[in-house]
Amino acid sequence: QVQLVESGGGLVQPGGSLRLSCAASISIDSIDAMNWYRQAPGLQRELVASDTSRGSTYYLGSVKGRFTISRDNAKNTGYLQMNNLQPEDTTVYYCNVEAGYYGGRYYLPSWGQGTQVTVSS
Repeated sequence: QVQLVESGGGLVQPGGSLRLSCAASISIDSIDAMNWYRQAPGLQRELVASDTSRGSTYYLGSVKGRFTISRDNAKNTGYLQMNNLQPEDTTVYYCNVEAGYYGGRYYLPSWGQGTQVTVSS
């Protein structure tokens, strides 16, 4: 697996902002898609945003206009900027790299350790 280390979660008030980071152990130039999911206990994962190497992006409808996904290839890091956070955004967020061949090596699906985002007044 690609090693993914997440950071940036925390406690914010409604309307506040956080930027989540996902640092990868390999060059992300060849990774087709980096994804962000969120998952509450007992529920299935929910795709929040996706950023492909072709430049296409996807956003969950409820976060469009508030969240922005990006990459910094030089730092091998993906980001999820979250603005105007609301209580319903509260949960654990995970970054993800899908299975595939990167740099001539095969990697299983890879997940970050998760970072807690709590939005509360």
